Amino acid sequence: MPDAVGKIKRKFMAHFINAALPSASSPVFVRLGNDLEEYSVEMNANVETKTNIKGETSVNLDSYQPQASVEPYYAEVGDPLFERLQTIADERQTLDDLKTETVEVHLWEAPTSGKYVAYKEDGIIEVVSYGGDTTGYQIPFNVHSTGNRVKGTFDLATKTFTADSGSAS
Repeated sequence: MPDAVGKIKRKFMAHFINAALPSASSPVFVRLGNDLEEYSVEMNANVETKTNIKGETSVNLDSYQPQASVEPYYAEVGDPLFERLQTIADERQTLDDLKTETVEVHLWEAPTSGKYVAYKEDGIIEVVSYGGDTTGYQIPFNVHSTGNRVKGTFDLATKTFTADSGSAS
């Protein structure tokens, strides 16, 4: 895809999640988006506003706690993400069992050797509920970022992230 001109279509900001168990030797990145009409990362900035006795206001933004909601998520047999979510629900997993990674891929930028600019970040999966209505079995979930954001590249063909040299991985 060539560099975008003008407004960027939503489909060019791709979101992937690692559906593999935390103990797996390699990630299994699955692209989010099937059945989703909206997906936004809420930054949840920690902002402190103070007004001193002179009436002057200072604002300090010292951190972010990003999270995103995937709703609806329709379960599909054979989908590794469904298997991961169902295991979380069935086993009532907590703590380290919920660890994952997300990758945001900038498809609007021209690829280099088939690889796109991307950012990988650690996170956890929170299954919100499971069940749903007659449209199908649903497992909506939230992804809470936990840090370790790394810039690199993502190969769409192999679904592999490579950290830039000098970046922590």
